[in-house]
Amino acid sequence: MTEKVLEVDNVSGGYGDLKVVKEISLDVYEGSANGVTGRNGVGKTTFLKLICGALPLLGGHVRLYGRIINRLPSHSLFQLGISYAPQESIVFDGLTVQENLTLHYSSSNLDRYTYVFKKFPRLKDRLQQKAGTLSGGEKKLLSFSRAVSEPTNLVILDEPTEGVQSDNIILMAQVINEEKVKGRSFLIVDQNITFLEAFSDRVHLFDHGEQTYHTDGPNFRNDIEKRILI
Repeated sequence: MTEKVLEVDNVSGGYGDLKVVKEISLDVYEGSANGVTGRNGVGKTTFLKLICGALPLLGGHVRLYGRIINRLPSHSLFQLGISYAPQESIVFDGLTVQENLTLHYSSSNLDRYTYVFKKFPRLKDRLQQKAGTLSGGEKKLLSFSRAVSEPTNLVILDEPTEGVQSDNIILMAQVINEEKVKGRSFLIVDQNITFLEAFSDRVHLFDHGEQTYHTDGPNFRNDIEKRILI
């Protein structure tokens, strides 16, 4: 049986005493991808912040390979084997593209990015450019490329396709599928259901801070879209 990488058990939380996310549970397995979708403002980003330690839990537990991690600070994620690309503040605007990619390593060597540079050559062309001068979609590609190139087992992405051109979105899905084959796992929040459908093994629908539906397997787009419109 495939190993369980991440276990989210009845997680609740939000901002102060305001409970935005209410008793959500899901599991992410080795070599698989879970997608999370739903309308704006239903708690998807808050949910990821709770998992990643950016917000304190009001209830429940988060386990990585069976170890409780919800009491650990968010800056320890990388050491735990988790890559996290948030929805906002995704790059350091004052640093170059190359510095953004190498800041958290002892070496500025770019060999680990050879694969993503082939997929997104525009990033390689802009290595010496300040990240703050990139378009919103280019910043998303930079954040995505950093996360998927890190030596981690679990990649968590928040709205990675926001502002990204459609041809690059297709390439992003290809990268995720190729990384899954290597045994890496993904938890991805995105409103682009076509994107999620390209790689997700399970998709979770959120509404008003709750998980209202989930489905396994391919061809879930029509089912999810109908439920979003209800």
